Amino acid sequence: MNNESQPTLLPGYNPGSPEVACSPISLDELEQIKASAYFNDEDASFLRLSYDVLKDQAEELVKAWRAIIAQHPHLSVYSKDLRTGETDNEYSEGVGRRFAQWVLDTARAEYDQKWLDYQYEIGLRHHRTKKNQTDRAHTAPHIRARDLIAFSAAIVVPMRPYLEKGGHSPEMVNRMLDAWWKSMILQVTLWSQPYVNPGDF
Repeated sequence: MNNESQPTLLPGYNPGSPEVACSPISLDELEQIKASAYFNDEDASFLRLSYDVLKDQAEELVKAWRAIIAQHPHLSVYSKDLRTGETDNEYSEGVGRRFAQWVLDTARAEYDQKWLDYQYEIGLRHHRTKKNQTDRAHTAPHIRARDLIAFSAAIVVPMRPYLEKGGHSPEMVNRMLDAWWKSMILQVTLWSQPYVNPGDF
């Protein structure tokens, strides 16, 4: 593991802490979901290959994603303070820093219990269950499932130019991008659990 990537004093980033909810999904069930997403050990290896390529570009990636959000009022509204109608910059900055850390977490491809629990926590923080609690914000109290799921495509589509900066062959870049697609589908599936009726997930 790369010590340089470990978050220090990153507000709200707390995998493994008692404040993080325990995933209702077991590690065995996670393996089943990975199989459904056609995600295997080779994909994990290509994600890890992307780590060195993306570790210094995570913040730039987040800026690209935030620019997409800013183009669409139905997405940008989630960062607005309901009391003023203006963007809550403190909230946005906190979320952005954790978003950049998520890039590194994804590229590490470490699928242990701590990672699994944190995926559930991410879902809860988008859902009305815990939205705004981490940053004590006054933005929209709930992110719609349709926006959470659909935006996952906007995360992966812009990544190719960033992955190409590592100097790898086009084939290797394609394999890394494929791994990111599968990982994104895997993760958004896990994030969706709080949105699904009990017994239906």
